[in-house]
Amino acid sequence: MDPLHTCIALGPLAMYLLVLGAINLSSRPFLTTGTRDAAALSIAVAGFVVIGPMELFVPVDVLAFWGGWAWGLLLAAYAMFVILILLMLRPQLVIYNVTLEQLRPVLDEVVARLDSDANWAGESLTMPSLVVQLHLEPTAALKNVQLVAIGPNQSFGGWRRLEIELAAALRSLRGTPNPWGTSQIIFGLTFAALITYRLAGDPGGVQQALNEMLRR
Repeated sequence: MDPLHTCIALGPLAMYLLVLGAINLSSRPFLTTGTRDAAALSIAVAGFVVIGPMELFVPVDVLAFWGGWAWGLLLAAYAMFVILILLMLRPQLVIYNVTLEQLRPVLDEVVARLDSDANWAGESLTMPSLVVQLHLEPTAALKNVQLVAIGPNQSFGGWRRLEIELAAALRSLRGTPNPWGTSQIIFGLTFAALITYRLAGDPGGVQQALNEMLRR
């Protein structure tokens, strides 16, 4: 793989791993939505999409006519595809750097405050006043917990209230760093060093590969 393609493929992934590693090495839980989590992952793999399907199937005539603008159109098409998938996802909350045992008492307090009619059934929760039904799905190895919607009858406003209240309650919670964060940081730095080495070692090759991609 030439230096340019190495940079395109590994650059977004390196940034994703570094950010994820920093989150996991924090002593504070980090809450995000499933939509934002999936969007970040789509950005991380975007480089592989560019040097894979996009470059393989892009029409030569389109590149000859539009030049570099053709890649902008292809990236816009990828972004619209990702947005369509994200809009189809059911509500979900993802809490990094927390165990189920740590989360459950905090979640119980938040739920009791938001909906007095809430009902637990094992790891499943129904909040009729907020029109929210969810299931807790812990991943012990990665030290995170997901709150996943059950069924299509969901209120996005109710999920938003739950997100805000839970994020506020988690600010006072402290834990231990997730050891997986170290591995993510190491891989991120390794990819960043590889990119820097390849770009600095063959600038002429980078320019040539760029010209070939743009068909100039």
